[in-house]
Amino acid sequence: MEAFIGPFLKSLVALFIITDSPGNLPFFLGLTEGETLKERRKIFTTAILTGLSLLLIFLFAGMAILDLFGVTLNDFKIAGGILLLLIAIEIMLRGRINIEHKEDMGVVPLGCPLLVGPGAITTAIVLLGQYGFAVVLSAITACFLLIWLVLYFGESIHNVLGKNGSLILTKIASILIAAIAVQFVRQGIMAVFFLK
Repeated sequence: MEAFIGPFLKSLVALFIITDSPGNLPFFLGLTEGETLKERRKIFTTAILTGLSLLLIFLFAGMAILDLFGVTLNDFKIAGGILLLLIAIEIMLRGRINIEHKEDMGVVPLGCPLLVGPGAITTAIVLLGQYGFAVVLSAITACFLLIWLVLYFGESIHNVLGKNGSLILTKIASILIAAIAVQFVRQGIMAVFFLK
């Protein structure tokens, strides 16, 4: 059981940080401003289901996709780590990931790429290679339950945090994302060059 709990908690923390629902809460509330509470929660539910579905697709098919293109997990760790680092820098400098398209809010941009973008997909696939399917599937399920709680009580949480609290949370999340990115790159390089 202990062999499961440790990797599960590490995976859950990594996924929750990269999806950053508390840090993105002002953006979620801003995009749905003017909607009734019922409509807002409906949009948030669509976003959660979209993000969860996308992440599960990559969880089930991610390794097959890598094999199809002849990409090893270590290659993906290095590339994914660099991508995560760029995302962390963008969040640190701009406060959020830049989003251009605004179709159905629940699907785009809230579900993807705000909740589940390249960073979350990269994290899930790398964690899958490290800890296995059962651990990562459990962590994804728990993560999206936490996201649902954050969005369901979003207005109350935002009122408690305030603008400055949300900003601080976002900056802390960006530093943690950068640290995870460096870890992925380090592990990938070590495996490629030293563990052949």
